[in-house]
Amino acid sequence: MATYTHGQPSPSGGDAKLRRPMVIEILEKKIEYLRKEKTLNIYGTAVFGTTASFSGVLANFIFRHCFKVKHDALKTYTSLTTLPFLSTIVAYKLFVTDALYSGNISKENCVLRSSLIGIVCGVLYPSALAFTKNGRLAVKYHTVPLPPKGRVLHYWLTLCQTEIKAMVIPLVFQTVVGVFNCLQHYAIFESTLEKTVYED
Repeated sequence: MATYTHGQPSPSGGDAKLRRPMVIEILEKKIEYLRKEKTLNIYGTAVFGTTASFSGVLANFIFRHCFKVKHDALKTYTSLTTLPFLSTIVAYKLFVTDALYSGNISKENCVLRSSLIGIVCGVLYPSALAFTKNGRLAVKYHTVPLPPKGRVLHYWLTLCQTEIKAMVIPLVFQTVVGVFNCLQHYAIFESTLEKTVYED
């Protein structure tokens, strides 16, 4: 005889036994989907950060050559490698990954954000950092003539305007890597979401 609780029959023991393996299987599949997505996401973001590090190395090399700086090579190369890497990863997580998980971002917006992160964190920030660090070393060790008063920034930019054009290469490369990484991440996220909903 079936037992009633609030007017509803309780599931039989056989139904409960059948449901339990199904629930476990669905949970295992969801965990596997999320594990794959997380692995690919970490890999793609690490590659994005690594390309920013190479951009920092190139920027440091260019400005050290322009300012004829020979001192503190390890110090400048270390900071120009680690800081762009970390800033790119943190910015991508905050503005792209977290926005994807919250569901408040379109594909176009995702591409735009990733491109801007690549340009700002992967090119502009390393260039500005290399410029300031090596500029200070140039002044400290008098490797180049001091700029005239009132035209400091113009003097420094004129000094390295030819070599700095090489930064167009990482600019294009960072933008392409950012767009590719974002599109791949967006596709994986959508695929995982669809599979999870389908399993439900």
